[in-house]
Amino acid sequence: MFISKKARRIFLITLLFLPAITFGQSKYKVIAYYTGSAENIKQYPLDKLTHVIYSFLKFQSDTLAFRDSLQMQNVQQLVALKKDHPQLKIMVSIGGWGGCAGCSGLFDTLEHRNTFVKTAVQLLKDYNLDGLDLDWEYPAIEGFPGHQFLPQDKNNFTTMVKQLRAEMGNNYLLSFAAGGFTQYLENSIDWAAVIPQMDFINLMTYDLVGGYSKVTGHHTPLSGNMPNQETTEKCVNWLLAKKYPSDKFIIGAAFYARVWQNVPDTNHGLYQSGEFLRGVSYKNFDTYFSDSTGFKYYWDKKSKAPYQYDKTAKLFATFDNPQSIEEKAKFVRRKKLGGIMFWELSDDKYAEGLVDAIAEDLN
Repeated sequence: MFISKKARRIFLITLLFLPAITFGQSKYKVIAYYTGSAENIKQYPLDKLTHVIYSFLKFQSDTLAFRDSLQMQNVQQLVALKKDHPQLKIMVSIGGWGGCAGCSGLFDTLEHRNTFVKTAVQLLKDYNLDGLDLDWEYPAIEGFPGHQFLPQDKNNFTTMVKQLRAEMGNNYLLSFAAGGFTQYLENSIDWAAVIPQMDFINLMTYDLVGGYSKVTGHHTPLSGNMPNQETTEKCVNWLLAKKYPSDKFIIGAAFYARVWQNVPDTNHGLYQSGEFLRGVSYKNFDTYFSDSTGFKYYWDKKSKAPYQYDKTAKLFATFDNPQSIEEKAKFVRRKKLGGIMFWELSDDKYAEGLVDAIAEDLN
């Protein structure tokens, strides 16, 4: 069969660019924390995710365990999704805000650490999972009110992750959720010792103004415009200044708003006194922030963060949206980071939501 020179040239050029196209699609991680059912997750654009971290399993004494049979079934069904979505890695997480009450005491004992490590890796094997994510909030500093924290937590965390990696070998992924604020960065983790053990680190660069704050602010800003403001950029720059590998760091996005009440009409409610009222899922934004509700939209150019204010009801809201996601994706590419993770998938729209925005903007 005769093939013209022009046709051969087009064919060779196509072959030349195919690897680059394939690499571009999978270069960055898009990591979803997920708390819902395995059936409901099928309604989301799973082809645009690289990892799903099912949250949260429990500690049964010093053993990693499912909360109940339904949670076990969800995990089995999530793993089965890989048949149709082979790019997906399915992991499980332990801890969470309010879910690590016994972590300080548990990991302070060699016997308990050994049991946890062995049972955790055995669970990964038994259910064909790809890895484990650790969400201890927080080692060595105060986290959930009333939870024990000890100075030795920092070293105990290091010892525990080294044990996990030794037990896992290179057969499983290991990650942890890290506080995105200065106190955590400086006091909770021995970064130089822990980073080599990790496949990636999920930086919780959201809730930087939390529900206990009596002053409003951006809870998931990219940059800062106030003294001592905690931001995504500040967190990442702190780590990169230590010369740690940038591609191991995954920045966080929030698929929900935080709303404060009794906020005075000054500066459109930004950096004003108030009381935390509630969270709002991104999938409900169109209703909660509709034109008829009294909210008005604002964009902070310096922080690269959106917010809403209702001067009649004196309500202030802070959140991520497609505009802030675009800025975070640019930041990931500029800093050569590993990607974007978010809390959590159940808060997103089934179509044309923030997952779509992340995947499009990163790739």
